[in-house]
Amino acid sequence: MNAQVGGDGTGSGATVRPGGEGDLEELTRIYNHYVVRTPITFDTEPFTAEQRRPWLLAHPATGPHRLLVAEAGGTLLGYATSSAFRAKPAYATSVETTVYAAPEQVGRGVGRLLYAALFAALESEDVHVALAGITVPNEASRRLHAHFGFRPVGVFERVGRKFDRFWDVAWFQKSLSPRRADG
Repeated sequence: MNAQVGGDGTGSGATVRPGGEGDLEELTRIYNHYVVRTPITFDTEPFTAEQRRPWLLAHPATGPHRLLVAEAGGTLLGYATSSAFRAKPAYATSVETTVYAAPEQVGRGVGRLLYAALFAALESEDVHVALAGITVPNEASRRLHAHFGFRPVGVFERVGRKFDRFWDVAWFQKSLSPRRADG
């Protein structure tokens, strides 16, 4: 998939593809930025690429649990995932989605590009609901999720402690399949 990114109006060609082993170092760098500098993730210590390998392997190129990366000119711009929401079998048709832009790409449309590709890929999977937890405040993430049809469904108050304070997590939900008669 090729698309234009660039919130500044200049744009640059980008390709979205499944993430793989060759991306692991850069994926780790991107994630560690958010671990160390933001409350967006509740991980508190940076990872090595080797520590992130199980996460990478949990996101194959097909199926409901995907890892997609955006790339332009050999540079990774960001990534999006759909992951298991909970381990219990009844949750199998629910996924938790997330998107991370490389810090130097924030605000350039990378998140929209990745989410559009992720939701297109999930159309052919047995996935009924996508969920997203957003540490608040995070207006940019709230707008991104609203753009893709997520609706707020609740707030878990003061559930994560990072940077010597407690943070709320707002939960958002999006239907990915037509509602069946049984529910």
